Amino acid sequence: MVAGSETFRGVLSDVRAFCAVVDHGTVTQAAEILGETKGSISRRISRLEQELGVTLLARTPRAVSPTVEGLAFHAKAQESLGLLDGALETARNARTLPRGHLRVTTSIDFGIEVMPDLVAGFRVLYPQVTIDLLITDARLDLAANRIDLALRLGSGEGQDGGYRAPVLAHLMIGLYAAPSYLAARGIPESLDDLGAHDLILSRERLGSASVRLSDGQGREGHVTAQPAIRATDYATVLRLTRAGAGIGHIPSLVAARALKEGALVPVLPDWASRGGVLRAVSLAGRELPARVRLFRDHVRLGLAAMREEAGPG
Repeated sequence: MVAGSETFRGVLSDVRAFCAVVDHGTVTQAAEILGETKGSISRRISRLEQELGVTLLARTPRAVSPTVEGLAFHAKAQESLGLLDGALETARNARTLPRGHLRVTTSIDFGIEVMPDLVAGFRVLYPQVTIDLLITDARLDLAANRIDLALRLGSGEGQDGGYRAPVLAHLMIGLYAAPSYLAARGIPESLDDLGAHDLILSRERLGSASVRLSDGQGREGHVTAQPAIRATDYATVLRLTRAGAGIGHIPSLVAARALKEGALVPVLPDWASRGGVLRAVSLAGRELPARVRLFRDHVRLGLAAMREEAGPG
């Protein structure tokens, strides 16, 4: 037999041929099942015996039967082939069946306000998929962090051969306010009216800020004002706006849940700012497993439904 310190360097198809002969009793039946000739099966077994350095089959003109060494090898080989076949089936199923573990990263804004409903909905549909959700504004390296999918705003990886990055959604940033704020301060009727209101903006430079808006009909407008409150992320802008602190400039997808709950209402709903695109970034060069493809498509459909609920902004 092969010494414990050695590794098998033969051909797996030779092992399968030997096991088929033992299982079915003759070279002829093994050849029929494997779709080969009797001569091919005989050569495979001879090559396997040469590799192992032992005789596996006792041959007579009328029959073949496994030797003691052949029976021992057959028992272990069948077990190993079963494990290998199971591993191959698992790998093949990964392309078609949604199961296994999924690692997704996205920004704080989307991770906090958008992803919970999407992840919960996906788990209802595909309970055999477990999920790690990494919420951070840091651009994590996908390979180093074993990330399957990164949802990134305005990502440039779509131009990089090392990544695939299809667009999931075109983002718009609208104006929203809590009903309590509008009841106390009044409802703006035009862009000019915003100058009399408290604006809550994200990631703006110090001093007065200019917000460019369009109405989708070709008209452009600018609002230049001293923001009442600035925040580092849209998730915080959303919370401040829900609290009635002012009119928030918020991506429609981030505001969607609050709109659905009635915690926010659109302000000047015909006007919005372009917010770039959201991309689904994954490593290129391999077919995506089913769990990744289905999650990506689930997010795309979910975002489309949220955009429709949120309206033009």
